[in-house]
Amino acid sequence: EPPNLDVSWWQNKIHQPPSMRAKQQSAWAISLWLMIFSLINRSNALCRPLTKRAPHCSIASPQWTMGASTRLFSSPTSNSQDQDTIFALSSGFTGQQATALAVLRISGSQAHNVLDSITKSKLPPPRQAALRKLYDPAHGQMLDQALCLLFESPNSFTGEDLVELHCHGSRAVVQAMLDVLPTLGCRLAEPGEFTQRAFGRGKLDLVQVEALADILGADTQAQLKQALSQLDGNLSKLYDDWRGRLISGLAHAEAVIDFGDDERLGEDDILDDDSEQWNVWGAVGDNMIALSQSMKEHLRDERKGELIREGVKIAIVGPPNAGKSSLFNILSKKDAAIVSPIAGTTRDVLQVSMDLGGIKCTLLDTAGVRKDTDDVLEIEGIKRAKSVAEKADLVVAMVDGSSETEKTGGWDAVKSILDENKLSASMLVLNKCDIKDQGEDSKGEDTSDFGNTYDVSCVTQEGIDDFLDALSQKVTSRTQDDSGNEGAVITRARHRQHVEAAADALGRFKVLSGQGPLAVDMAAEELRLAASELGRITGAVDVEDVLDVLFSDFCIGK
Repeated sequence: EPPNLDVSWWQNKIHQPPSMRAKQQSAWAISLWLMIFSLINRSNALCRPLTKRAPHCSIASPQWTMGASTRLFSSPTSNSQDQDTIFALSSGFTGQQATALAVLRISGSQAHNVLDSITKSKLPPPRQAALRKLYDPAHGQMLDQALCLLFESPNSFTGEDLVELHCHGSRAVVQAMLDVLPTLGCRLAEPGEFTQRAFGRGKLDLVQVEALADILGADTQAQLKQALSQLDGNLSKLYDDWRGRLISGLAHAEAVIDFGDDERLGEDDILDDDSEQWNVWGAVGDNMIALSQSMKEHLRDERKGELIREGVKIAIVGPPNAGKSSLFNILSKKDAAIVSPIAGTTRDVLQVSMDLGGIKCTLLDTAGVRKDTDDVLEIEGIKRAKSVAEKADLVVAMVDGSSETEKTGGWDAVKSILDENKLSASMLVLNKCDIKDQGEDSKGEDTSDFGNTYDVSCVTQEGIDDFLDALSQKVTSRTQDDSGNEGAVITRARHRQHVEAAADALGRFKVLSGQGPLAVDMAAEELRLAASELGRITGAVDVEDVLDVLFSDFCIGK
């Protein structure tokens, strides 16, 4: 159980005789240390075991070290299998169609020897391309003429000796190379194994590994830009800076624990008039509170980074025969949904991906919502429509605007969805403006229930361009980063979880740091937990449960 934060009863003991106070403090110190070591074992502490400082050592030069950049988990390199020399096809050749080039990678301690065996000539200088003939060493048969690149450890992507062969991309050449390499002591790489080795040797941290996966899977320019910024280390620098500040605060705490509260430790330690004890935290407490505010501000990002990476979900909801499927087909630029005058044609949720303003979006067509139906399938479709609307990032409500009666009935149907799920429509689309009653013009109308309103015709496509421009602006405003963090935004739910946990730990530190010298141990433990949470984001602390899932998503050869 977490320690009791109320230690005011300890402070009532301060005025006891010095000898009695010293004995009690010794007993308390032993109990607290036992509790802290137990907590450290349970929370995978980020520190290596502390060694006692010399009695007169300087606080500025502690004799123990905190693992700021050391990974305290079993590195992939510790597995004997990872000592193998691996190879894989790293280009886009699929085996179905020939390409101009096919790139093969070979990484491991025997990579250079493999190149020497298949070229039968002098190895090229490191990092310089050279044209070489490739042979099958067993039979002396020429396989191809390729451009060869050699990289020496640690100056390669994986941190190992590495070779790249830029061969011709025919199926015959590629298959011949894939048949020969296993006979030279190589094995075919597992999915993501090249990147896994780069991570294990410190060439990339975990955030950069995730960025690399996002680059390979990017569909839009916004996704690519965000992933490249993350690969460049902008997000890692932010988390490493926060973690460094926490470790600095821990250093101060350990000094206080070693020296006790009978000595003045530095200019930042001031007298607290209320408790008549030295305020052992000094400026460190203020720095940690400022850091907590920075984390909270970082979390108030409205999921902009995650929306760019995962895509903005746009749900089209409304009553039957309002034209939802027609609008869905127009926006997706294909006949993705069946369009029929029969009410209730759409029963399930349809979705397509599209690019709006450089942002990936997932457009969702839903079943028409109405109350007067006994059709079991339609009822299930309505249930799914409500669920999609609840989870969507933007809701486009669409009703038949051809007459006041249809319009009012459509509004009521849409309101039932929004009110039930406590949602608000981002946009209201009035369809069939080409046949609406004369004298009705709601374009540009703004209501508290539905937001901006747009008249369109899915038959003549009148008003579609204006609506599409407005929708693109909505999407862009939801993902635009105005924080000035140069792309250092949260891109995954995993990051958000750890930052929230670190901020919570600093909140507990704020309470404990105001309870006097006897709470220093518990306050320091909260700093340690906060630093550990940030370390899990970049991979500086045990993240084995994340690695298997992450690397399995990579293609073979990456």
